[in-house]
Amino acid sequence: MRGLSKIVLGLLACLLPLGAAQAERIKDLAAIGGVRENQLVGYGLVVGLDGTGDQTSQTPFTIQTVRNMLLQMGVTTPELSNPQLKNVAAVMVHASLPPFAKPGATIDVTVSSIGNAKSLRGGSLIMTPLKGADGSVYAMAQGNLVVGGFGAQTKDGSSITVNVPSVGRVPNGATVEREVVTPFLTDAGITLNLHSADFTTATRMARAIDGVLGGGSAQALDGSSVRVVAPANPEQRASFMSLVENIELAPGDAAAKVIVNSRTGTVVIGQKVQVSAAAVTHGSLTVSISNQPIVSQPGALSGGTTAVVPNSTIDVKQDKNRMFLFNPGVSLNDIVQAVNKVGAAPGDLVAILEALKQAGALHAELIII
Repeated sequence: MRGLSKIVLGLLACLLPLGAAQAERIKDLAAIGGVRENQLVGYGLVVGLDGTGDQTSQTPFTIQTVRNMLLQMGVTTPELSNPQLKNVAAVMVHASLPPFAKPGATIDVTVSSIGNAKSLRGGSLIMTPLKGADGSVYAMAQGNLVVGGFGAQTKDGSSITVNVPSVGRVPNGATVEREVVTPFLTDAGITLNLHSADFTTATRMARAIDGVLGGGSAQALDGSSVRVVAPANPEQRASFMSLVENIELAPGDAAAKVIVNSRTGTVVIGQKVQVSAAAVTHGSLTVSISNQPIVSQPGALSGGTTAVVPNSTIDVKQDKNRMFLFNPGVSLNDIVQAVNKVGAAPGDLVAILEALKQAGALHAELIII
């Protein structure tokens, strides 16, 4: 009951005070359509490792990449040679290009080994082009790696590894070379995409924008999008969106849901969860088996021997007073109080909710993860 009480107190403290809808800004409820991050990826080499690079006999693509790099620098290597470059590792480099990033801006990159390098610690990433989904180069990455993992190995084969030393980061390691074109400055209107689709919130958002900018300025396209008429002059759009995103409105109430984590026994009950009239009985049977061996001592001059005799005791206990009644339309507070009154554990609450759902008395979506 103590574990359930903590969950109940958290639910009552967080959910019950939200009886009245609170106003939120549009910037917290929606994102501008077309204004998003873009993923970049590239293939490169990390050099300067302390013998922890790829075993090139098992990763021929590392040798091929090194030869191509040296050839571009005017160095020719014999084709039949197979150098063992233990201080080089082939890596994949990826980064996220933020919206409106201009040429010359810097972004962080993540470097991951794709061969059998043991560690990238102390290495440097050689200039690597980062491409987008369209195949165009949008940034160039290069710099010294920061590796959070650590690995060490002795000659007898003993080793220790902390975290993942085959992945590192280069802070501000890529320079943006090309800007991603967005429809923000070219489209006749701006679309606001809600983070959580809800027809009520979309309708209220359109009305709130009309109330500030005038009737006909916004239109709810569906439950997740609101279309706003924007100024034709691109120079006015930044200040226009600053005005729009700070408009406040009361979002629609979330759908009634009950989320159950079957592994940890955690139960989260939404504010609008209600049940129909139902009588619930829940009991538990506890069987305890104890073994207390006793010593059997033979009588005098009987010729017997002392022996240990097992003595098992079985105790069966069944809890009572496990029946309670839900009246029609009870809310979260009533459910919690009823379950607490009978001393149910988190696992018992899950069983009760599942039974109510099967009986059609739980008016909420039951999600078990």
